[in-house]
Amino acid sequence: MTTQARPRLAVFKFASCDGCQLTLLDCEDELLPLAGEVDIAYFLEASSAVEPGPYDLALVDGSITTAEDAERIRHIRAESRHLVSIGACATAGGVQALRNFADVAEFRDIVYARPEYIETLATSTPIAAHVPVDLELQGCPIDRGQLLEVITAFLAGRKPDIPRHSVCFACKRRGTPCVTVAHGTPCLGPVTHAGCGALCPSYGRGCYGCFGPSGSVNMPAMIPLLRSDGLSDQDVLRLLHTFNVAAFAELETTEEAPHRWARPEGERS
Repeated sequence: MTTQARPRLAVFKFASCDGCQLTLLDCEDELLPLAGEVDIAYFLEASSAVEPGPYDLALVDGSITTAEDAERIRHIRAESRHLVSIGACATAGGVQALRNFADVAEFRDIVYARPEYIETLATSTPIAAHVPVDLELQGCPIDRGQLLEVITAFLAGRKPDIPRHSVCFACKRRGTPCVTVAHGTPCLGPVTHAGCGALCPSYGRGCYGCFGPSGSVNMPAMIPLLRSDGLSDQDVLRLLHTFNVAAFAELETTEEAPHRWARPEGERS
């Protein structure tokens, strides 16, 4: 009697802080049963054991920031039956995508003592900008429940049940009062993808967009709302200049939007 081979799982890292990979390790009680259902062939965050492809499911964390990254992700895609990009870096370029709207050479000269030894691209881009992606899982970091849903759905051969609605919907579901209506607190909840459980509004602070744009976004209407909450154009820019800077930048399409990616006055010449 032959034993059916378990699906082969691989987890890869590019430019990131490793937080999304740690989310998988933090699954704790769920991790051991999961490990019994898959063969973890490549996951350097968890084990130094490395097995070559092909892989049935590849989870990719991090953005593409070097020419070597671009070549490597093409190889991973060719070796992977299903590829899922996880986290803000992999789905939107991450906070490092601030380089996309500035002079990367200037950043390099400021940060590194010997910048001539640093080779990097002028942009930080998501995985989907380079290869076809079967699913994007947003968040900084991703939600452990959503990650487990993706892996469970893969094992069951069904489509993952990942919501596309906004954080405002999540606030309503958990009975959290709207911080903007109740207190005039600026909040990106109306345009941010759900997945965090509306954590920040539940503690009385506004959402700051760590899960990126939701499936239906009206950014030209959102920016005047933020202004009415007392934010200046520079404050709006700072609010959007975080984990999903490039994704939100693509949605600012009207003259009502503040001047995109202008440096706040007095910060740098």
